[in-house]
Amino acid sequence: MLDAQPIIDPHHHLWDLGRHTYPWLQARSLAPRLEGDIRPIAKDYLLEDYWADTRNQNVVKSVHVECGWNPSDPVGETEWLQRLADQHGYPHGIVARATLDAPDVEQVLEGHIRHKNTRGIRHAINWHPEPAKTYVNRPDLIRTKAWRHGFGLLQRFGLSFDLQLYPAQMADAAELARAYPDIRIILNHAGMPVDRDEEGLDLWRRGIRELAAAPNVVVKISGLGTVDWNWTVASIHPFVLETIDAFGVFRCMFASNFPVDKLYSDFDTLYSAFREITKHFSLDDRQMLFHDNAARYYRL
Repeated sequence: MLDAQPIIDPHHHLWDLGRHTYPWLQARSLAPRLEGDIRPIAKDYLLEDYWADTRNQNVVKSVHVECGWNPSDPVGETEWLQRLADQHGYPHGIVARATLDAPDVEQVLEGHIRHKNTRGIRHAINWHPEPAKTYVNRPDLIRTKAWRHGFGLLQRFGLSFDLQLYPAQMADAAELARAYPDIRIILNHAGMPVDRDEEGLDLWRRGIRELAAAPNVVVKISGLGTVDWNWTVASIHPFVLETIDAFGVFRCMFASNFPVDKLYSDFDTLYSAFREITKHFSLDDRQMLFHDNAARYYRL
């Protein structure tokens, strides 16, 4: 039975391994990663698969976030997604890939914005002492002159920035947000609280509050399975509510991170958890978390 709650899913992925290149999914030997064993998702995931996963939920719009497409041709992913959107209506928004410290970043951004559904850019900057959890080769990438030059271009092109990092990098990100107050920053996956000892959790809490103090930062509550493979409603409950408490309902949105988070649950279980955790919220607040904020911040 279709759940009546209208949903905009502002963070999902699609991939066609038979036609396109995704190095992280197609390596002959899939190395250990933050997400665990990714073999179950190392296969095509197309719109038909996404619709099958969401069939019991009233997903009325969606935003596709870049997902490791061939790094030598980042605009190719946007071209493919725009063709899908023109033909099928989905995805309604595209967060494209750009390596912000690359010499050709301006040309890449120009290529992305030629496609009408482009809304923002992601350059995942996660750095961690454990190599399996690391996406870049230095922890302070966002402090470098070259990276900031690329980031500053986003304002000219009218693009938001999807910020994916770990708590140890949040202080630098908060400074970035203060330095560029006119660029909308959308924090991915509730800040990815990957280290679960007392020190790691305190670092996440402090970082979330510092980022939330910058009015141009909003957050997607998603991807919690990547740092908690056996999650339950009880285990994610404090992270959901503390994030909402820090940012306020008006600056938070629920997202699926499918099919990556399909490794840990089905779509219905995930969204049922979000509903359970927010069951005491007002109808207006739930409407913002599940639908309205995504429409606002991704300009859908």
